[in-house]
Amino acid sequence: MVMVVGETSMELDQCFQMMMMKMEGVSIKEWKDIPVELLMRILSLVDDRNVIAASGVCCGWRDAISLGLTRLRLSWCNNNMNSLVLSLAPKFIKLQTLILRQDKPQLEDNAVEAIANHCHELQELDLSKSLKLTDRSLDALAHGCPNLTKLNLSACTSFSDKAIAYLTTFCRNLKVLNLCGCVNAVSDYTLEAIGNNCNQMQTLNLGWCEKISDDGVMSLAYGCPDLRTLDLCGCVLITDESVVALADWCVHLRSLGLYYCRNITDRAMYSLAQSGVKNKPGGQWKSSAKKSKFDEEGLRSLNISQCTALTPSAVQAVCDTFPALHTCSGRHSLVMSGCLNLTSVHCACILQAHRSVPHSAH
Repeated sequence: MVMVVGETSMELDQCFQMMMMKMEGVSIKEWKDIPVELLMRILSLVDDRNVIAASGVCCGWRDAISLGLTRLRLSWCNNNMNSLVLSLAPKFIKLQTLILRQDKPQLEDNAVEAIANHCHELQELDLSKSLKLTDRSLDALAHGCPNLTKLNLSACTSFSDKAIAYLTTFCRNLKVLNLCGCVNAVSDYTLEAIGNNCNQMQTLNLGWCEKISDDGVMSLAYGCPDLRTLDLCGCVLITDESVVALADWCVHLRSLGLYYCRNITDRAMYSLAQSGVKNKPGGQWKSSAKKSKFDEEGLRSLNISQCTALTPSAVQAVCDTFPALHTCSGRHSLVMSGCLNLTSVHCACILQAHRSVPHSAH
């Protein structure tokens, strides 16, 4: 067991004393006699390697950890992650969060099938960079982990669009989905399935999924009105129609990535600005409190880098409508890299700074 020092050891001492007060007359002679509550408190302060080691100390600890552990991160495992998952999945059946991000592809379908067979309460799963996984894995997750709310499949290039669509018919509670770089898995068919089945979707990354068009994005906008964050960077086929649909239907949109979407024109920007005016409380700001609230609720991040067809007037209209968009140093939430014609666009901070400079006496 790892020794902890300083404030952490003081916390453990206090926790231990409180537990002893609750358990007067109970003798603790060995590590296996530690109460479950104290054991789980200790394990919350050490890394996952030590949690795994602790599960092998004795049957009591194994059972306690099996029923008490809800979060596990194995990204530190640079070798044999597949074997490790196969051995741990049957033990840690109460997991709600499992992070399996890899630097090099290790996971195979049988490991994901083991997760689906045993971890039925799983809500968050990160399988990013799992290049060896196939549709078999998504089929298993669809049937074994229907409570998923957050799923990261970024850079998983072997999945098909049919497999993603099938997954959404079972995992209808998905709120966060990362499909960045899943070039074969994301098409208009995929987005139509997400729009039909995952109405609670809030965050979706579709970066560099070059197959999607306006039809797919419009299906998504209609079906997912609670969408907050959408990354469409590198989706070169989309046009203004996509942005217009998002502006009309996704009134809670806070972040939109349009990097390298070169078919986007001023029409898209004016639709965003118009939606912002339409959704202001009462149509106008009546108090600083309401302004602050809209500041938080309106568009807060917009990336239009390399969207070279845009003009300063259209982008300035968006910037004026959403005060949380900043072009000032250190607060770049309106990103315009590669758009040399937009250098005159500025946020409200510039005007405020100008007003604060004392004018020289005449």
